[in-house]
Amino acid sequence: MLLSERPGRTVLARLVCAHNGSVYSRVDELATEEPLEIRVSYIDAGTERRQSIAVTMRTPGNDFELAAGFLYSEGVISGPEAIDQIAYCTDVDGPQMYNIVTVHLRPGVPFDPDRLSRNVYTTSSCGVCGKTSLELVRTVCPNRPIGDFRLRPEILLGLPETLARAQPVFARTGGLHASALFDAGGKLLLVREDVGRHNAMDKLIGALLLAGKLPASNTVVLVSGRASFELVQKAVMAGIPVLAAVGAPSSLAVELAREFDLTLIGFLRGDRFNVYSGAGRINGLGGP
Repeated sequence: MLLSERPGRTVLARLVCAHNGSVYSRVDELATEEPLEIRVSYIDAGTERRQSIAVTMRTPGNDFELAAGFLYSEGVISGPEAIDQIAYCTDVDGPQMYNIVTVHLRPGVPFDPDRLSRNVYTTSSCGVCGKTSLELVRTVCPNRPIGDFRLRPEILLGLPETLARAQPVFARTGGLHASALFDAGGKLLLVREDVGRHNAMDKLIGALLLAGKLPASNTVVLVSGRASFELVQKAVMAGIPVLAAVGAPSSLAVELAREFDLTLIGFLRGDRFNVYSGAGRINGLGGP
């Protein structure tokens, strides 16, 4: 059960000094960045316990999706049935800032706090620092992504423009990343924005999880930045078989994509792209 989520204030207006041949003042719109602490509430020997597992810098909005997506993509929960409810914490000192979310697990759902041996701090840019390992994905990934389709190159080349039209906050601020889910024909199914590229992906996965739409077989996810290991990990966990990025992939991202037969595309810009893994899913291409 999801309790009421506050509307996210994604944009803040600030007076700035600008220079464009002359100096003048104007109002600029900035993408909001605030901390979000994610806690897990679970039953241990008949007693409710709470564990803080992550703090991330995020754009407010879709906070419950972010929490659910993070827990799923990090292997803490295996499906939506593990969640009893998600709510903002009420046991806070001072005014409610809606910056702490607790995911209440159902009785009987196992949770090992020692597996997360530290509180995980993530920034809006780097993801879960120090937690990226192939062994983690091998241990917790349920299945390899299923993608029994072939994509036409022109479909891929059209995805960035479709995403740009679906990013109203980015158009106003220029300060947000996005993750967008498409079908094999290039139809936009879902998009989420955030100052953090990994947060945008967690919000997308969380929305699919809570709607009972995982694994997301036969889909394509486009991310607005580079293709990091964390983003490939999250795509694999969500069962998404194709990940495309406008930027470059990392070496470990390519290694993970090849191991799990995920099609990984980088530098998807204008009329070009590179395929680093799974080229067999794209018409007219061979290779890795």
